[in-house]
Amino acid sequence: MSAADRVETRMVFPVFPMNTNHYRTLFGGTAVAWIDQAAFICATRWCRRKVVTVRISEVNFHHPVREGSIVEVIARLVGTGRSSMRVAVDVWWEPMDHDERLLACQAECVLVALDDHNRPTAVPPLVETV
Repeated sequence: MSAADRVETRMVFPVFPMNTNHYRTLFGGTAVAWIDQAAFICATRWCRRKVVTVRISEVNFHHPVREGSIVEVIARLVGTGRSSMRVAVDVWWEPMDHDERLLACQAECVLVALDDHNRPTAVPPLVETV
């Protein structure tokens, strides 16, 4: 897997009744769980170490996600520190019955790589290209 392929992770979920509230829209907590999962996979692919989420910030909900639709979660590595990785995550909503795509929510996550003794350990740097 090339470095370019490791920078982005895409996950797709159907929105079933068990994922929704009494308004028949996606639970915010479910959206955040999917965000965390995608960020975790993205960070793990980048450093190939044990990683833990240390922060999920700026979760912004833009559009409700209706039951019976498709959600695509796109996580993209946007920065690295010594042991940390910043992952931006977009959640896209698609109705199943017509061609439309709306940004449902966004967040930024910070994950830290750990060594075998659960101490922060170095990650490969993300080299930005212009």
